[in-house]
Amino acid sequence: MVWWLAATVLFGLLTVLFAVGLPAAFAFFGINVVGAWVWLGGEAGLVQMIRNGVVSISSFSLTPIPFFVLMGEVLFHTGVAMKAIDAIDRAIWRVPGRLAVVAVVAGTVFSAISGSTIATTALLGSLMLPEMLRRGYHPKMAMGPIMAIGGVDMLIPPSALTVLLGSLAGISISQLLVAGILPGVLLSIAFVAYIIVRAVMDPRLAPAFEHEAVSGWARWKPLAVYVTPLLAIFVIVILAMAAGWATPTEAAAVGAVATVAVAWIYRSLTWAGLMKALMGTAAISGVILFIIVGATTFAQILTFSGATNGLVEAIRAANLAPVMVLGTMMLILLVLGCFIDQVSMMLITLPFFMPLVALYGFDPVWFGVLFLICMQLGLLTPPFGMLLFTMKSVAPREITMQQVFGAVTPYVVLGMLMLLAVMAFPPVATWLPKVLFGK
Repeated sequence: MVWWLAATVLFGLLTVLFAVGLPAAFAFFGINVVGAWVWLGGEAGLVQMIRNGVVSISSFSLTPIPFFVLMGEVLFHTGVAMKAIDAIDRAIWRVPGRLAVVAVVAGTVFSAISGSTIATTALLGSLMLPEMLRRGYHPKMAMGPIMAIGGVDMLIPPSALTVLLGSLAGISISQLLVAGILPGVLLSIAFVAYIIVRAVMDPRLAPAFEHEAVSGWARWKPLAVYVTPLLAIFVIVILAMAAGWATPTEAAAVGAVATVAVAWIYRSLTWAGLMKALMGTAAISGVILFIIVGATTFAQILTFSGATNGLVEAIRAANLAPVMVLGTMMLILLVLGCFIDQVSMMLITLPFFMPLVALYGFDPVWFGVLFLICMQLGLLTPPFGMLLFTMKSVAPREITMQQVFGAVTPYVVLGMLMLLAVMAFPPVATWLPKVLFGK
């Protein structure tokens, strides 16, 4: 079978399974069964598929995922997150569009200690959205920042999806985690700047209201008590990896233990809260690992069918400029992000993209950050952006899906600009890893 026909059959079947609503894990499992029988040698191919599944989730590089998820679950289920929000609110109460800015700043802090994007959006949405609407904030000004900063959670470590991307793509997980920091922080700053400018230009979007006047140490004490320890955990995790003191798994374990310890010191840790955090960690990690089972076999089937090598050779023969190839890959990711989840994006595209990255000599860490930004945008783009539905689930009933789409649009534009900036200036992504790792 020629390579293009094999690719058409595989992706055609995959499209049909997605169209009928089959979850990604089961869709890829079905494709793998058919592909293993056809291209891997019948019954022997099915045995190989089972072996691939066992090997894929036995990888030591995947063990940071549950630890990173646990950090976020403990943060949210113990109430420590709410104390941090109050502390940030007290520190910046004079800023225009204050509550929207608090959502971005608090979300950025949570991103530095949480591995769960959806949890960040759900928490900020349920806690801050009702208060912003009660204070007269326009729904777009209230919902947009919460959804946007949830997407940034993917860029700022720890991030379970970053670990998964590094593992599937063969990119250094430590360097990829660090590489997302600068783009993520710059994106958060851009969000804050946009909110302040919009609030100054049209005060009706974010009406000012009376706030308890605080000054001196009373203003900054909650920030030091409730936010500084969270940032310290983030710094410890990153420095442990950068200095070579710990592997990503060991650093993640230290971060998880430190997060539990901080919650205990604040007297916020209860057995009920800890059990909810552990159950949430098991559920999220189980879903991710179950999907990974299908990744290795799917990539192997694409290789044995000739689809991967055929596409690479076709592009090589076309003599396309590297920037055109890179732009096409980013466009594919942006389009896919409108319709499928992030893990499916990785499973579908990485078997084709990583050989092209090697062929054209792209820096894999730089490409990984571009991939992460595209996935972050996929969380926010209609019609199936995951964070859009998360926001709708916690918003009041009168909020329509059209209002949710409208609220996130300016932040999608800012994300696109960040994607172009990283494409045009690779050091935005590669400078920090080179400084910390010397590579």
